[in-house]
Amino acid sequence: MKNYSKTVALFVWVMLAIIIGSVGFLRFTTVPAHHVPPPQQWGFKGPLGTYDKAALQRGFQVYKEVCAACHELKRIRFRELAALGFSEPQIKALAATYSIKILNESGEEAERPGIPSDAFPPIHPNELATRAANNGALPPDQSLIIKARPHGEDYIYALLTGYGQTPPKDIVVGEGRYYNPVMAGGQISMAPPLKDGQVTYSDGTKATVSQMAKDVVEFLSWTAEPEMEDRKRTGLAVLLYMLVMTIIFYAAKRKIWKDVK
Repeated sequence: MKNYSKTVALFVWVMLAIIIGSVGFLRFTTVPAHHVPPPQQWGFKGPLGTYDKAALQRGFQVYKEVCAACHELKRIRFRELAALGFSEPQIKALAATYSIKILNESGEEAERPGIPSDAFPPIHPNELATRAANNGALPPDQSLIIKARPHGEDYIYALLTGYGQTPPKDIVVGEGRYYNPVMAGGQISMAPPLKDGQVTYSDGTKATVSQMAKDVVEFLSWTAEPEMEDRKRTGLAVLLYMLVMTIIFYAAKRKIWKDVK
């Protein structure tokens, strides 16, 4: 009986520790202080955060009209855009605007219109061609870019809005490069990608640099973790289950040992 009681008590304490640790979980990342971007408010952050579908659609528009000229999105399939609120006909129409390279029955390279099950095709056939088209630079794929940096959402937003500042005297900006204080070393090969009014939002939202940067960050956060909302719902259900079971086991322990002093 004593062993059973100890087992129940241990289980209760373990469950409490897991619940407290899960609810209070924080991600700690060690980065140089001067590289930590200013924090922004994001509706999808936090244990109950969700994506804003209107912002996701605007962010996809910014990606498609601005970023897609250099940056690929090869880990996302067209059909997954349904999570952004796009209908099946819209997705089919969008996919058909892309050409997908395939091998025909003779083993020769051919092309066909894209279909919803296709991933976004690469812009260039290989890395050498990509570098040749970008003055030797290799624009990173955007699918997981938010996860590639500490404080990824804040970092990308600060990067997109960090152009146009006067570099300090100790930084000499090289030829073909641009000053951006967010980058290590203060220099970047990418030209300022955004300017006010660069896109026309169908919902009437004013397309300022700040607004476009926020929208595309929301979209890229989704591409990095499209299952985030499902994960949070599942996690919340698991925590509630663990809490209920902890209460039940604790009550069972008290009942079994109520007559023992």
